[in-house]
Amino acid sequence: MTTTPEPAAAHRPGAPAPHADAPGPAVPDTGAPGPGAALPGRGAERGRTRAELSRGTFDLLVVGGGILGTSVAWNAAQAGLRVAMVDAGDFAGATSSASSKLVHGGLRYLQTGNLKLVAENHRERRSLATTVAPHLVNPLPFLVPVYAGGPHGAAKMGAGVFLYSALSAFGDGVGRLLSPAQAARLAPGLRTEGLKSVAAYGDHQMNDSRMAIMTVRAAVEAGAVVLNHAEVVDLRRTGTRVTGAELRDSAEGAEFGVDARLVLNATGPWVDRLRRLEDSAAAPSVRLSKGAHLVLRTPEPWRAALTIPVDRHRVSFAIPWEGRLLLGTTDEEYTGDPAEVAVVPSDVDQILGEAALGIDAPYLDASHVDYAFAGLRVLPGGGGDTSAAKRETVVTQGRGGMLSVAGGKWTTYRHIGRTVLEELRRVRAVPLAEEMADPLRTVPLPGLASPDAVAQRILIDREPGARLEPPVARHLASHYGSLALDIAALIRDEPELGERIHPEGPDVWAQVVFARDREWAVTVDDVLRRRTTVTVRGLETPGVRAGVQRLLSAPAAARR
Repeated sequence: MTTTPEPAAAHRPGAPAPHADAPGPAVPDTGAPGPGAALPGRGAERGRTRAELSRGTFDLLVVGGGILGTSVAWNAAQAGLRVAMVDAGDFAGATSSASSKLVHGGLRYLQTGNLKLVAENHRERRSLATTVAPHLVNPLPFLVPVYAGGPHGAAKMGAGVFLYSALSAFGDGVGRLLSPAQAARLAPGLRTEGLKSVAAYGDHQMNDSRMAIMTVRAAVEAGAVVLNHAEVVDLRRTGTRVTGAELRDSAEGAEFGVDARLVLNATGPWVDRLRRLEDSAAAPSVRLSKGAHLVLRTPEPWRAALTIPVDRHRVSFAIPWEGRLLLGTTDEEYTGDPAEVAVVPSDVDQILGEAALGIDAPYLDASHVDYAFAGLRVLPGGGGDTSAAKRETVVTQGRGGMLSVAGGKWTTYRHIGRTVLEELRRVRAVPLAEEMADPLRTVPLPGLASPDAVAQRILIDREPGARLEPPVARHLASHYGSLALDIAALIRDEPELGERIHPEGPDVWAQVVFARDREWAVTVDDVLRRRTTVTVRGLETPGVRAGVQRLLSAPAAARR
């Protein structure tokens, strides 16, 4: 059974290749392992992990390594449980790395009067931005353009952003109105024709793939045993109760099993598929909504994001991200195979058309699209428009005792993990509560440090004549925090690893070695799309892929 395949992603159909091919890495076919103990990636490490997963009985087996699975594994391990987590694809390999990259309170929820939800979202957002992951979560100004004849007036929007900032205790300043000229300096492509005013407020963004990998790492540091590219092919039972799973390591072909007192199904869009493996008569519990995004090149950098009202209920985002502009998203019911979700021409037309409500046409030339991706939101079952459906987490228990959890979003992913942990305490058939400690309320993700300080340290410590440049140092610091120092150490040992993977991007070959040896990367896509930013910048070429594959395939003995 597939739970998290490679997410759908494509260049604009019919558009020219965004960049010419780049040469392969000017590095040896072997790379030194990162400092410290190696984390399970491939080869001998995967074998040792399979052996550990097969040893004894775990308190909890989490199937699915997206937002929900990693958060629950992290929280449960902190509570003292023996936890295993597996994923059929890569960690965050599907929907969890196909988000809008936002950590936000949800401005649109004000329109529905759900002030409590906005306030809760703000609390989690502040925790992530100040104590849990300030090295990964970044503040960003947001602008809401108000046009003549638009769905909202300036007075309403001004009051809305003020209330929004008040619910965040004014942690990101006071929401206010800007003049069109002020706003255009922050967002150079802002359409000024018919523009009456612009409402400004503060929110945050992050790289969802890096957040996911850091959370997996945090779970492992708390004691969890994890393995990606490990597909559940059947469930183990003791009598009628589900007590584990049979798995296949798709990276190496090995089959193994995991015994567990309790199994948690956190497989996202595949949640009902695993439920039917438990009970073939299980009725559907969720429905799916497709969200597509485009990544564009712009002639000049943006310093603020746009929240563009599409109608009285929907908005479209234009967000500066990784040196590009992220546009989206769509929201339509999806009934097909989750493994086949893809960006289609109608998605591209819709996103560009909605963006044109707030952005000048020259910025939205389809030939500027470097990358496109689609993911699936998991919503509670029921009817009605998916855009109006509640974004809530649903926890159910099947006939075999397996718990299934679905829904949620990045901003509140820690809170969701704690909520599911409380559900585990209530499972009477498996008395975990008496063995669970109360985890700390706030635990930072690995690498916690000031990115500016880390970048400065990297530049000070580099060898004379080193290839590591200031933009690369800043990139490493803002995506790894203090762990960037380990990557810098790789470059000191092998200076060739400091060369850029593609001359137009900041990622370097040392990140590939680090991903292979310390971050569970198995495939080229694991590296290029989720451990680095190469693919999302439109810089993936045959030469780049060949260079990454060469490093991933280096014999284990040659790395020592």
